[in-house]
Amino acid sequence: MSELTLFLVRIAYLAILWIFVLSAISVIRSDMFGARVPTAPAPGKQPRAPKPQAPRRGRPTHVAVVQGVNTGITADLANAPILIGRGNDAAIRLDDDYVSTRHARIVASGTQWYVEDLGSTNGTYLGTQRITQPVPVGLGSQVRIGKTILELRK
Repeated sequence: MSELTLFLVRIAYLAILWIFVLSAISVIRSDMFGARVPTAPAPGKQPRAPKPQAPRRGRPTHVAVVQGVNTGITADLANAPILIGRGNDAAIRLDDDYVSTRHARIVASGTQWYVEDLGSTNGTYLGTQRITQPVPVGLGSQVRIGKTILELRK
């Protein structure tokens, strides 16, 4: 192998190594501190409205873990916003390897409840749909975080 080829292979190896290191740092940062909150939309652009859920009768009063390792854990929605994750500051602390430290939260806006992903690595799902922005949830809506399923209940 010529010296030039060997030099180019070394440079390519170092570039790939640095890309790996920087991506690992990015994942660790987002897991520890959460994702950045998106800024307001640019002037002239309309934000896309989330699809409303078909509401069931009544209003939810708490969120409960219905499937997963932590089945039975509940949090009162009166203490909103409800932080969900592996961190010690989470209202619903999940022992799931696929859950970030600050994974998602449930917040109220007026009389409507919203679930919001906080930039987690593995995502938050409402039913089978991955959410990327705050989405309204109603009574009986199932939210999947990692291998855990949560539900809003009366």
